[in-house]
Amino acid sequence: MGPEGLTRLDRRIAGCRACPRLVAWREEVARTKRAAFADWTYWGRPVPGFGPPDARLLIIGLAPAAHGGNRTGRMFTGDRSGDVLYQALYDVGLASRPTSEHADDGLELYGVRVTAPVHCAPPANKPTPGERDACRPWLVQELRLLRPTVRAAVVLGAFGWQAALPAFAEAGWTVPRPRPVFGHGANVELEAADGPPLGVFGCFHVSQRNTFTGKLTPEMLRDVLRTAAAAAGLRPARS
Repeated sequence: MGPEGLTRLDRRIAGCRACPRLVAWREEVARTKRAAFADWTYWGRPVPGFGPPDARLLIIGLAPAAHGGNRTGRMFTGDRSGDVLYQALYDVGLASRPTSEHADDGLELYGVRVTAPVHCAPPANKPTPGERDACRPWLVQELRLLRPTVRAAVVLGAFGWQAALPAFAEAGWTVPRPRPVFGHGANVELEAADGPPLGVFGCFHVSQRNTFTGKLTPEMLRDVLRTAAAAAGLRPARS
C-alpha cells in the first residue's frame, strides 16, 4: 500500500463518529476548553497515529488525553504523559527533540510510530470495553499497513496490552494461548505464517500516576525502549 495507505487511514480515523459517548465528550471538551488553553482551537476529533509509514517500532498507548491529543491533534502531544514519553525517545536517539508541544513543532520520530487502541479522548481516561472493541479495526488496519517493516511493539499499560493482543492476531500474527500476561518488562515473540515475527514488550503506562509515584522511572522507560529498538533492528543515535 505504501505511505499513501497510512495517510488515507489517518484521514478516515479523524472522521470517525462511531461511539456517541466519545464523540459528545471530545467535542464538549473542545468547546469548553481548559482555561490555560483558552486561545487554542482544539482538534476535537479522533487522533490518528504519528510517525513514519515505514516504522520498525510501534508504541501503543491507551487513548488521547482530553487536553493533550484532543487539543493538539497528535498522539501524546501537549500533556505530561507525552512529555515523559518523548523525552525518553529523544534520550535514546529515536526522536529529533525532547518535547512534543503541538502538531507543527517540527518533531520527527526515527523509525518509530505512536498510536493507540482508542483514538478519541474518553471521560476520566477510561474507554468502555465496547468503545475499545469498536475502535479495534483501525488498529488492525494500521498494523496490516505496517507489517512490511514493523518488527517490535512497546505496549503501554494493561489496557493497551489487552486491546493490542487481539489486534495483533487479526493483523496476521499468532498470539499464544493462554494469552501472555501484561507486566513491566514482559516480552513475547509473535510468529507469523507469512512474514517475520513481532517482538512485543510490556511497559507501565507513562501516566502521571505512574511517573509521579515512581512506579515508572525515566530509566525504566528508556531501558524498555532500548531493548525494543534493538529487537526492531533500529540503531539509535544515542543509547
